[in-house]
Amino acid sequence: MDLTVVAYVVYLLISVALTIWVARTLSRNGRIFIASVLHGDEKLADAVNHLLVVGFYLVNLGFVALYLKAADAVDDARGLFEALSVKLGVVLLVLGVMHLGNVWVLNKIRRRSIMEREQVPPVPPQGWTHQAGQGPWAAPATGPAGA
Repeated sequence: MDLTVVAYVVYLLISVALTIWVARTLSRNGRIFIASVLHGDEKLADAVNHLLVVGFYLVNLGFVALYLKAADAVDDARGLFEALSVKLGVVLLVLGVMHLGNVWVLNKIRRRSIMEREQVPPVPPQGWTHQAGQGPWAAPATGPAGA
């Protein structure tokens, strides 16, 4: 069998397996983070998590497929390992960058959410702290003359 074909098969098997493993790990552990960002809305967190996983699969498997073609033919076992190491290394770097990008975006959303929560008073205003019959900007009442 041609070693270039062997390189293709091994590359596809390892790349697809890595993509599935990373996607499942991110989905399982990211769900809690997404629920926190979305103020505990579990249904919305599950939906967003699922959409992120589908997008992750599409981008990464698309990249794996586009990056399949080898520039040179693989002639020996050494060339096989060299070709696989370069291709798998690039796939791992792309997976890492995608992961960091997702975490960065979700962290920005989480920080914005926290800032919005901190701007809302914990107890709604219950009224003015002024005397009856006076507006909120009225001058303070003066006592009797000479007192």
